[in-house]
Amino acid sequence: MENLTLPDGRLLAYDLGPGDASLPVAVAHHGTPGAGTRDRHLDGAAAAVGLRVVTFSRAGYGGSTRRPGRSVADVADDVAALLDHLGVERCVTLGSSGGGPHALATAALLPHRVAGVLSIAGVGPWDAADLDFLTGMGEDNLEEFGLAVDGEDALRPWLQAQAEALREATPAQIVDSMTSLLPQVDRDAILDPRGAGVGEDLAASFAEALRLGVDGWVDDDLAFTRAWGFDPADVRVPAFVWQGDADLMVPAGHGAWLASHVPGATGHLLVGEGHLSIELGHTEQMLGELRATLG
Repeated sequence: MENLTLPDGRLLAYDLGPGDASLPVAVAHHGTPGAGTRDRHLDGAAAAVGLRVVTFSRAGYGGSTRRPGRSVADVADDVAALLDHLGVERCVTLGSSGGGPHALATAALLPHRVAGVLSIAGVGPWDAADLDFLTGMGEDNLEEFGLAVDGEDALRPWLQAQAEALREATPAQIVDSMTSLLPQVDRDAILDPRGAGVGEDLAASFAEALRLGVDGWVDDDLAFTRAWGFDPADVRVPAFVWQGDADLMVPAGHGAWLASHVPGATGHLLVGEGHLSIELGHTEQMLGELRATLG
């Protein structure tokens, strides 16, 4: 990964993925916790539809400097600086899990630079009156968000203990440590019978994200349990929401809420798919829809 010095002096770790330099760019927002490491399955699907994926680590993860107190909306500043650095005038953006709200923020706040946005198993707003944020989540997430509501001092020790199990975890160890959050379809995705490298790439993302500590994870969770800093109704570019009904990390209600509250969103609410499995069979279709927004 390379480092970009941002206007406020922070470092942003990013990676411009494989592909012809003439291809349009898709800015990918990683999950929580996570980092801007390569996702071979995503890169392959992007190449198939004619996109080049740029990834970066959100503030506090891996080599990216922490931005204490950041909101979800604050990511748009970092994306704008990254696009300027790369000389990219217009792009599409996508995010999975905790990256979903950050992709929506990028689309809402940079409409002149973003042609379309994709949310994959993305989180909905904590403060939405018609979304029960916690219903359907696995036990670990219930505990995690309960602590997040109590603030950083309550949350940090718990995340530090979780990080110890994830920093050097193998795919099988990830499955063992996240039992309450993984339906069988997601366990199968991590253990990777199709050979797509999902488990190995997830492990690499965790290792990079957490190698210097849990600041990014803390700040993501705090941001998710506060106002996002933008309204999803402000997304005015084509939007696509993909969600599985077997998801125990971000339950189906989140996807249904986003599909009905992001103006004109195309919703794909799939039966039998989980948090990770939804990407294995559908990524090329997801990115094909997104690529079409560039004309």
